[in-house]
Formats: sequence, structure tokens, C-alpha cells
Amino acid sequence: MKPDIEELRRKYMDNPPEGMTSMDIRRMSEDELLDMDYFLNEDELDDYFGEEGFYIF
Repeated sequence: MKPDIEELRRKYMDNPPEGMTSMDIRRMSEDELLDMDYFLNEDELDDYFGEEGFYIF
């Protein structure tokens, strides 16, 4: 499921991450915006993989 890019863009334009401006967000490509969102929310995603990490059997 592809997130609504424009909704994500508005979210970050209204409240840009530290060190960025609304204009920076406006100029980002869709891929850059998704990458930024992923890395800003990476800690929340770690919960899905547990405390031990990945296992290769």
C-alpha cells in the first residue's frame, strides 16, 4: 500500500524536522520524502522485529 504522498508532504511542511524548512520539504521528490519519513520513524518500526533482531537459519 503506497502512502498518500501529498498528505505526508503536508504533515512535514506544517511541522518540518529540525534543520529543514517547509521549502526543503516542498522540493523533495516522493522517494526522498518516503526515505525521510522512514528514518524519522525507524524506532517505531523496530518493534515489529523484536528485541533480538533478524535470524537467518
